[in-house]
Amino acid sequence: MMIIVVLLLSVSLVFVWTRWRRAAQADYIRSYMFPPGLLERLHKQRTDLSIKDQQLVARALRQFFLVYLKSGYKHVAMPSLVVDELWHEFILYTKNYEQFCKKAFGRYMHHTPAAVLGSNLRNNDGLRRTWWFACLEENINPRRATRLPLLFALDAKWNIADGFRYEPNCSALRTNTDGTVYCGGDFYGGGSSDSPYDFSDTARDSGSGCSTDSGSSDSGGDSSGCSGGCSGGCGGSD
Repeated sequence: MMIIVVLLLSVSLVFVWTRWRRAAQADYIRSYMFPPGLLERLHKQRTDLSIKDQQLVARALRQFFLVYLKSGYKHVAMPSLVVDELWHEFILYTKNYEQFCKKAFGRYMHHTPAAVLGSNLRNNDGLRRTWWFACLEENINPRRATRLPLLFALDAKWNIADGFRYEPNCSALRTNTDGTVYCGGDFYGGGSSDSPYDFSDTARDSGSGCSTDSGSSDSGGDSSGCSGGCSGGCGGSD
């Protein structure tokens, strides 16, 4: 009996320590100050972005890093071209980036190119995971979003050339026939009995899932729970 009690206590302590460490890492990412000159390097590529715009891109990059942390270091895809450009510039500050990764993740986070939803369902896992945790970070219901998380909104906000476009309402895009717009609802479970995907695995990973309680609405006022709707945002590229 004593052995069982000790084992249970040990497991509890490990769980508490892990939660505390993850919270400390998230706080570090949110408060991290990027190295001097980084935003100026972005401005050289995107001269039309104001200082406020550049800071918004930096905030979106922090959101992407939080997504990676909260996913448990699983593969996540970058959904924004302009945020990807800042990420790439950050990596060129090799010493700063390595130190950041060590404190934020305890490991090096390798760069992967920006991506949009595609017709191959299995290739969308990283983007689906990014959508899920970015939504949760902003208290948006990932399955019935009424607005986009920042990370998915910036390319369209500034009409970035060759950037990626997303919409939270898939029904408005169903009439599109040029083949360049994709709906996230086509790549999740979301009411399709023959879909190979549902979000139960990701919900377990997040430790929260998506409640059907009316109090679980996103900040846009949607309180319809998890079922149906545009489950994952709609995306496309020019």
